[in-house]
Amino acid sequence: MDIKIKPALLHGKLNVPPSKSISHRMLICAALSDGESVIHNLLDCEDITAIKGALRMFGADITEENGVCRVHGISVPAKKAVVDCKESGSALRFLIPLAAALGCETEFTGSGRLPQRPITPIIQPLCDNGITFLSDKWPYKITGKLHSGSYYIDGSMSSQFITGLLFSLSILDGDSEIILTSELNSKPYVDITIDCLRQFGVEATENGGVYKVKGGQKYQPHTVLVEADMSQCAFFSVADSIGSDISMENLSPKSVQGDKAILDICTRFKSGEAIEHIDASDIPDLVPILTVLMCFGKTKCQITGCARLRIKECDRLAAITEVLNTLGGKIKAYEDMIEITPVKTLKGGTIETYNDHRIAMAGAVAATRCENEVIIKGAQCVDKSYPGFFDDYRMLGGTADVI
Repeated sequence: MDIKIKPALLHGKLNVPPSKSISHRMLICAALSDGESVIHNLLDCEDITAIKGALRMFGADITEENGVCRVHGISVPAKKAVVDCKESGSALRFLIPLAAALGCETEFTGSGRLPQRPITPIIQPLCDNGITFLSDKWPYKITGKLHSGSYYIDGSMSSQFITGLLFSLSILDGDSEIILTSELNSKPYVDITIDCLRQFGVEATENGGVYKVKGGQKYQPHTVLVEADMSQCAFFSVADSIGSDISMENLSPKSVQGDKAILDICTRFKSGEAIEHIDASDIPDLVPILTVLMCFGKTKCQITGCARLRIKECDRLAAITEVLNTLGGKIKAYEDMIEITPVKTLKGGTIETYNDHRIAMAGAVAATRCENEVIIKGAQCVDKSYPGFFDDYRMLGGTADVI
């Protein structure tokens, strides 16, 4: 599906969709609970569909009606499973340790760029603690039963490995620890995990790069409400900052989502501050839309801590650079940094999304400040995280026609 956008500023009120990160974690916690949990405001997108399918394969019963998701936890784990992670890196990295803890011999499949997204940091720690990789090349296949112990892991590539272990180690018989052998990037996502665990009665603590997890913990069935997604809020927050007039009234000021940093950055931008540097080490998902924002800044800006974006759904550094330069921006990408020289306006043109939802949405926001129409190729990729994005875009007065 290709979308043609006629440039126009957006106006109105928006209810931001539920958090994808929290939806993932609430589903897993509910599946590990002894009894039925109820999840309100669960996000409906392709990544969440992948998680639900996997948890059903492991033995959870998940039903949905009238916007309410009911999860009856796994009582007897499946002995074997084939899990389709679709294009979700989160699903793959969360569920490999979980399958290992359940003792379920599992083959992991998927599509898109997922086979190229590395899981190297988790392989050796699992093998040191009872798991055998029958195939450590795509598709991955594991067997064995995880046991408690010390898990040494490199946290520089992704915090998702830490999250997967936190879910898994808590249901083992003995106490465990996760010992980071490097700096942990995207730590706020682990903070989200610990907050979700706490809501389901499970405790994990961190001190000096070591996560302590007591074994034998019991997940308690719980009724929860998934809060609005700060990562998705970012697109319309930036649109508002570069000329549109959009209010978002369902955001939680107490959110532990690291991407709520977008609110502070946009506030600084709208106040006229010349933002010269943004460290994206903990907020990598914001880089594409932050690049759009800084196209209209007061001064040249460098966004650093970006290397991991080269192994996302696409090479996001290369993609957002190409997209914005095609539209008339002045962007340079380096190995771990992107540099933006401000422009007064963008011109327009035809852009590729490389099947990346965040590139497509960033392109649509950039189109609000273009002189000529913008055609977004492969715009259906927004279904991965925000299926209603273009509906919301139109609701706010934007023109986004399927061609």
